[in-house]
Amino acid sequence: MLALRQASAFLVLFLAAFLPPPQCAQDPALVHYIYQRFQVLEQGLQKCTQTTRAYIQDFHEFSKNISVMLGRCQAYTSEYKSAVDNLALRVERAQREIDYLEYLREADLCIESEDKMLAEKLVQEAEEGRKIRNLLNASCDNMLMGIKSLKIVKKTMDTDGSWMKDAVSNSPKVYFLIGSRNNTVWEFANMRALMEDSTKPGPRKLILTHSWQGTGQVIYKGSLFFHNQGTPNEIIKYNLQRRTVEDRMLLPGGAGRALVYQHSPSTYIDLAVDEHGLWAIHSGPGIHGHLVLTKIEPDTLGMEHSWDTPCRSQDAEAAFLLCGVLYVVYSSGGHGPHRITCVYDPRGTISEEDLPNLFFPRRPRSHSMIHYNARDKQLYAWNDGNQIIYKLQTKRKQPLK
Repeated sequence: MLALRQASAFLVLFLAAFLPPPQCAQDPALVHYIYQRFQVLEQGLQKCTQTTRAYIQDFHEFSKNISVMLGRCQAYTSEYKSAVDNLALRVERAQREIDYLEYLREADLCIESEDKMLAEKLVQEAEEGRKIRNLLNASCDNMLMGIKSLKIVKKTMDTDGSWMKDAVSNSPKVYFLIGSRNNTVWEFANMRALMEDSTKPGPRKLILTHSWQGTGQVIYKGSLFFHNQGTPNEIIKYNLQRRTVEDRMLLPGGAGRALVYQHSPSTYIDLAVDEHGLWAIHSGPGIHGHLVLTKIEPDTLGMEHSWDTPCRSQDAEAAFLLCGVLYVVYSSGGHGPHRITCVYDPRGTISEEDLPNLFFPRRPRSHSMIHYNARDKQLYAWNDGNQIIYKLQTKRKQPLK
């Protein structure tokens, strides 16, 4: 209302500025006209005031309604928020239950997988054992119990070398291989011809087409098997009668990369023969690694089976096989005493605990080679230029359970 009065006063002052001079103020028509205009203006102002009041009242009602609705929205928002929070908790709980069920399912699958793997492993081990028993089925049940005596057959000036007889043939011939790298084989008619240089006829000289490496050569069924010099792992089968190479093979598994015995500095692959046939002994990976034993089919030079043994090449000087059991000879610093301190049986019929202390007669140096002859049942050895025969004491193995 105060604003209306101020507006009227301002209008009066505005209109007064347009009034005629005083001499014209007494004109009745003009005064009447002005009065009417004031009435019209006042009516308009009153109407505007009423309309403004109505608008203000409507705005107050609208604001009140909006406040009520906002209150309701806040209440609904709180309810919805609470419902959403409850739903989130339920979803989280359900997710935890799903994760737990998934864990149980995976655990069951893992258990089933482990059970399946264990069953497969047991089947594989049984099959492996059956294969080994079939492979080593020769009628041989002896185990080494001692070295009874030694006999020096011959003395030479050569520190390294190997000598042998055919492990399965009834031939009395003796073969003499001098040095760790050579291609000349001396064939003596018998042991007496080897021992007595004056015996006639003299030895036959056989020149091989390839040189051997090391002192791990063997003669089996009329053929010489040896590690081919200049190759890391090639084994040659040489027919002594025909003087030709019949076959050759490459030993797998990193064979020939390291010395097989620490105290035999030229032998990287040692071949051996026993009642079960032809074998190869070599070192596994690493410096002074464990020895690896490989069974070889002599007719085809195929690998029949291979075993990682617990026997180490460190401090070892030689090894041989007897009835399918590996015996490794060790010495300290390459000097005596020479003793067998590691035994490996692929069939598991004997262990080191089953054996007595196995010592060789004391020798000043390590052996260049020790090979077992299955026909003579004795060891042929080369030690510091001496060709030696060791006679053995054996006994029957315990039955395999």
